[in-house]
Amino acid sequence: METVSNIKSRAPMAILFVDDEKNVLQSLRRLFMDEDYEVIIANSGEEGLEVLRQNPSIGLIVSDQKMPGLTGVDFLEKAKIIAPDALRILLTGYADINAVADAINRGGAYRYITKPWKDEELIQIIGEAARHYSLIMENRKLQAIVKKQNEELTDWNSQLEYYVQEQTLEIQKNNKELEKLNQSLKNNFKNSIMAFSSLLELRDKGTGNHSKNVAEISVMTAKSMGIPGNEVETITVAALLHDIGKIGIPDVLLIKEWEDMDNEGKKEYMQHPVRGQSAIDAVENLRKAGMLIRHHHEWFNGEGFPDKLKGDKIPVGSKIIAMADSFERTFRKTGVDNAMEVALHKIREGNGTKFDPEIYPFIESTIKEIHSKLKVKTGMVEMEFDVKDVKEGMVISRDVKSGTGIILLSKGTKLDMKSINALRRYYKLDPSKSGVFVLVER
Repeated sequence: METVSNIKSRAPMAILFVDDEKNVLQSLRRLFMDEDYEVIIANSGEEGLEVLRQNPSIGLIVSDQKMPGLTGVDFLEKAKIIAPDALRILLTGYADINAVADAINRGGAYRYITKPWKDEELIQIIGEAARHYSLIMENRKLQAIVKKQNEELTDWNSQLEYYVQEQTLEIQKNNKELEKLNQSLKNNFKNSIMAFSSLLELRDKGTGNHSKNVAEISVMTAKSMGIPGNEVETITVAALLHDIGKIGIPDVLLIKEWEDMDNEGKKEYMQHPVRGQSAIDAVENLRKAGMLIRHHHEWFNGEGFPDKLKGDKIPVGSKIIAMADSFERTFRKTGVDNAMEVALHKIREGNGTKFDPEIYPFIESTIKEIHSKLKVKTGMVEMEFDVKDVKEGMVISRDVKSGTGIILLSKGTKLDMKSINALRRYYKLDPSKSGVFVLVER
């Protein structure tokens, strides 16, 4: 076993290369001598396992496939148990698709590389893997920081503290810490999307809670069409972030209607779906949502942008978001009592040209259902309450915003203890200039 270390101001990432050919190992050692890595080499799979036991900080493992004793796949499978956090790459000198599949399925391989390799390509691949590993470790650190900060919020009310304690005891009792952690990560992901959606709307304050409204309409429509749950989740994310590409659009274009833009302005505006996809493409779990964002301005007749897709070539999720987006923008800008009918009429006029006519009946029934729930009951008046005085069962009559303009609760929300506790917490973190407006009986 040999080690090559570069002396830096910070500890370099450790990489383990395993190959039964010493000349290959020496070549790898020389190739990465000037790179910011700690290079460790082993002559066999058995030796590599021992190295892993002695060096728990190894972040990347690169193993040859064809070796006496343990093959690369067998080694990676065992290495996965010893060092589960380390990324694994299979280095193979012959075309063996079965070995590659086994490396992925059994050894959890990050990717594979064929021999002989190109030095520049190998350095690039190792660099990408190192950055990927660093992101994983950094995310873990950030989660630890967030957990610590949450624990330091001792001023939460006693009921919320009791809820946290109760959940913690339940987790300990049933030994379901891993399951709870996974659920927490999913919730954090959803909450992060919601928070980012609110931040996007600060870019154009005239949009209000546009993204949330588009998401609500899109999700209910997708469910009514019988679209599978995992696809509905993708539509939810895409609808919340469909305008993310507008971050880079000049302010002057955000306040203009399409017909008022000059040619240069239209070209700039038409780039935002592509920019939106690009902005989230680095996050693997968001790539499907990115495709829906890219195509939510395509037209059913093929005259939309950016790719001129037509008919069934346009993803169903993109079609739904396009109709929800059009309705919500028209409804918000129409200052008449029959705004809903006006906005629906505009969609009907676009059936067959901009929109898919087969989707229209589903979105129409969804919108009517949503708006029927928001109608103000007779005998109710609007009153402003201090956040400490609101009670369960009250209905929000105006969007509740934090001091910096982030929408905390949407108009029409019925308060429960969970939402009340959250409001009180946010009012302490980012104090609002007003109270909470609710509907109460006369």
